[in-house]
Amino acid sequence: MSVINNILKDVPIPKVVKVRQKFDANRIEDVSEYMKRELRSKGLQQKIKPGMSIAVGAGSRGIDNHKEIVKEVVDFLKECGAEPFVFPAMGSHAGANAQGQKEMLAGYGITEEYLGCPVRATMETVVAGRTEDGLEVYTDLYASQADGIVVINRIKPHTAFRGTYESGLFKMLTIGMGKQRGAKSMHEAGYQYFAERIPLFANIVMRRFPVLFGVGIVENAFDKTAYIEAIPAEQIAEREPELLKMAFSKMAQLYLPETDILIVKEIGKNISGSGMDPNITGRWPSAYASGGLKSQKVGIMRLSELSHGNFMGLGHAEATTRACFDELDFAATYPNALTNTVMFTSRIPVVLDTEKLVIQALINGCVGIDKQMPRMIFIKNTMEMETIYVSEAHLEEVRKIPSLEILEEAEKLKFNEAGECIFNW
Repeated sequence: MSVINNILKDVPIPKVVKVRQKFDANRIEDVSEYMKRELRSKGLQQKIKPGMSIAVGAGSRGIDNHKEIVKEVVDFLKECGAEPFVFPAMGSHAGANAQGQKEMLAGYGITEEYLGCPVRATMETVVAGRTEDGLEVYTDLYASQADGIVVINRIKPHTAFRGTYESGLFKMLTIGMGKQRGAKSMHEAGYQYFAERIPLFANIVMRRFPVLFGVGIVENAFDKTAYIEAIPAEQIAEREPELLKMAFSKMAQLYLPETDILIVKEIGKNISGSGMDPNITGRWPSAYASGGLKSQKVGIMRLSELSHGNFMGLGHAEATTRACFDELDFAATYPNALTNTVMFTSRIPVVLDTEKLVIQALINGCVGIDKQMPRMIFIKNTMEMETIYVSEAHLEEVRKIPSLEILEEAEKLKFNEAGECIFNW
């Protein structure tokens, strides 16, 4: 790599400034107590009979208080005399295999030991029905055999389309519970049809199987639990769009609308379905959603540990590190890419030995900018957005934005002996 080092060694790296972004931090302090009250205040007991087998769907995202919320649902169902079990409702994630999906839940603490009930994972499905144009709608085999179904999911803006229902309960009923085959069926025609097909597929599932209720979770900009609602099945169609609006209003963002280079310290499926949330980064997997940061180049430094090698989203970057490349698990990633049909998001960008070289390469590769004073933004990931670093070229703009606060004076970007950036997030 000596040739590359020689090409980039004289590329200057700008000084950076630590900045705080101000977001609404309101959250539920005691989620378990909140859940106890919420579940018992909606008349859900009337839907549950002693001895009923009830399937509780849990997904693949890194949801705050995820295991506590699932456990409270399980305990409530037991209190009502039911026999609950938890199943992974995560489409093709975790390598599209049952053991991988069960292990992903375990990584979030959602285990049989913690819950006190079985966790049953399978990729087998049954056909719940068909749309008028012949598309098959699938449902998890174990869930289809239960006397009742409950789904638990965070409600938030999707990373590839806009609609009345995006990421949430309806999507879990269709793609999550549909496993790989259901996800493939939904993705077959492309994201331009998601807005109409998600409620269409969900209603087919709800007509065919006894969905009892859903638990919708909204998080604040710090990815902490801001609101939870237990929603009887017959009210999900009405309530979910309202919770989606709430999620939009609470989500994190970059208050700087444009930069030359965005550096993302880590991506991962536990962070976003796209590895990094395009609502923030502006790097979209489809033409059916827009917004977020405008940038010329993006660099990604690492995969999160909880992504388990799934590198969906890496293809949105122009450069990454060898350390990141060494963590890539093609078997964990490609089933997801082949299922959602958006294969370019799992492409491999330019791979360089160190984070320092990645930064220099991106500066070198930009056109029409002041390379002595490039505009740069550094974020840890798209879930932790309160503290960011910006280059000196953004300082004047930062001072004009009330929601941004400069925390430290400009200083040289620090690197360790391995060429990794050192930040105090």
